[in-house]
Amino acid sequence: MDTNQTTLDPPETEPTEKPAPPKRGEPRKFRANPVGSIYSQLTKQGLARFVAQLPVIDRFESELKDLSDRELRKYSLGLRHRAKSGEPLHKLLPEAFALVRIAGARTMNMRHYEVQLIGGMIMFDGAIAEMETGEGKTLTATLPTYLYALPGKGVHVATVNDYLAARDAELMMPVYKMLGMTVGVIESQMSSDDRRKAYSCDITYGTSKEFGFDFLRDRLLIRQTREQGLGVLGPLLAGKKEQNEEPVQREHFFALVDEADSVLIDDARTPLVISAIPGEAEKVAVACHQWAAHAEPEFVEDDHFEYDHDKKSVELTVTGRLLVRQIPKPKLLDTVGLVDLYDYVERAIKVNRDFHSGQHYVIIDGEVVIVDESTGRIAEGRKWSYGIHQAIEAKEGVEVTVATGQAARITVQDLFLRYRHLGGMTGTASSSKGEFKKIYKLNVIKCPTNRIPQRKIWPDRVFGSADAKWAAIVDEIREINASGRPILVGTRTIEKSEELSKLLQDAGIEHEVLNAHQVAVEADIVSRAGQPGKVTVATNMAGRGTDIKLGEGVHALGGLHVICTEMHDSARIDRQLVGRCGRQGDPGSTRQFMALDDDCLLIGLGPKRYKKLVAFGEKQTGELPAYAKLFRKAQRRIESKHFGDRKVLLHHEKQRKKMHREMGQDPYLDSPD
Repeated sequence: MDTNQTTLDPPETEPTEKPAPPKRGEPRKFRANPVGSIYSQLTKQGLARFVAQLPVIDRFESELKDLSDRELRKYSLGLRHRAKSGEPLHKLLPEAFALVRIAGARTMNMRHYEVQLIGGMIMFDGAIAEMETGEGKTLTATLPTYLYALPGKGVHVATVNDYLAARDAELMMPVYKMLGMTVGVIESQMSSDDRRKAYSCDITYGTSKEFGFDFLRDRLLIRQTREQGLGVLGPLLAGKKEQNEEPVQREHFFALVDEADSVLIDDARTPLVISAIPGEAEKVAVACHQWAAHAEPEFVEDDHFEYDHDKKSVELTVTGRLLVRQIPKPKLLDTVGLVDLYDYVERAIKVNRDFHSGQHYVIIDGEVVIVDESTGRIAEGRKWSYGIHQAIEAKEGVEVTVATGQAARITVQDLFLRYRHLGGMTGTASSSKGEFKKIYKLNVIKCPTNRIPQRKIWPDRVFGSADAKWAAIVDEIREINASGRPILVGTRTIEKSEELSKLLQDAGIEHEVLNAHQVAVEADIVSRAGQPGKVTVATNMAGRGTDIKLGEGVHALGGLHVICTEMHDSARIDRQLVGRCGRQGDPGSTRQFMALDDDCLLIGLGPKRYKKLVAFGEKQTGELPAYAKLFRKAQRRIESKHFGDRKVLLHHEKQRKKMHREMGQDPYLDSPD
């Protein structure tokens, strides 16, 4: 993060047009001219009310900057007393932001830019701040986090994984500590007592998954206490009560979501579920999964089953059902009905077709671990539902984990809608602003950059086949690498990253690979990715949450070059990869490669049209630039389908909760039967 510049760069040309007068009924905009004409531009972008606060923050900063560390902490405690006494937080904002700015400069030599102050105000105001890569989101988050922590009700900062939660907490702790705030971190393997201590802190970092599971465990514990008849008098009647038998969380006051699009949208299709204790029926289910995985190779498409490409569903034919009856079965399956056996076989066929090792999951220490397509990272603690995960385990020959009934469940949407105040930040949110508004009631506001972006978008290159595409990618890497520029190549899957690695080895090009198999050294690989002559092949995890800083002499060469080898299901994920270059006004360039046999066209346009395109592409020898629009169309269709899936899930969850409440049940603990 560049900390030398402390004021906004002026625009290249002075604006000449006058701002339009306010419409009837609209609030009159502030006139702001504290630093220069850039403020009039920000006013035109709808940020006037935030811009108007900047000189007030500057005034408090100049008054407080000469205080000693002890006096600064005392002033912070005074703000906390005022907040706890009921003074509105928005009235404390200028003083709070000034304190955090001073603390950042003293403890980390990082003084918040004006645009970071604006980003902090956007998040405090209950919106999502869209900030470009390299604009310092982690530092910006300290502003609303500190302000909402003043009333002492607890603030949760949600990140995409345990590593980033621990890293961000450690990086920003000096700022909070100087101002008298305590900081805790929630990690996967923590005990209940440690979790309770972390939640009792003013600010708690963790993942949405851990926050959600802790909420469910607390809910189960409260129900257990009530069923024992102890209620409020429980601790008194039981004498010394074990702390582990008490809830760990406090109220849901304010949550700040880092990488908000990944957490609130990409993770929203999978509910968080705590399983019940297994019984005899689960042992039979394990045997069924193993038998179906063993029998699956005997089933042939169109003869024994039909596959629906739109719904991605499998249905056995009459011949297939007859084959199910004929295949030998272990004695343990004697009590299982034929209809259930058909389901197990259809599930086994589906996972063999649609779920692939190295793309959708990896095997780590004999365990099937999901790879999150939106981040390229392993999704710790997550499992597919409806028996899919168990079918994959049986397919891979690892221990089949018991799929039990639900003891408790909550969706990501429901979890974050429980917070009284919610804000977020990300580099890619504008394309999903409709979904944020509809589901979470959050506006998306684009935050201006500290410096004018210098990123260059090179023309797309479309090829008839994957072989031609990969050959062109290797040629471009060789050509740019010869000039000394660093290159980041983004692939959609682990498998493709390793295939490209082999092609580069054959071409004699030195490189490093970053995917879910290198999670432990991710930060080290990313820290080297901007050095002269460096080539890094990565899944779209590509250092998300970690900036790629340019090495010596790289600015003059043109900065980092990013190659996108295949379009993803969401344009946001492509933008995240593109955002790796051109940070903080650095030079950089990016190019998108596509081929007519890419999966994007199959998923977005359907198998019939896809087959025609593949057949056409096989006959072509040159590039096909006119087909680039077709990929964008397919991508929009996929995005629309995924949005529909999330809306359906939200609708079903609302109906399920309504039904439980009408029956006098707990919607989070009582499974629908």
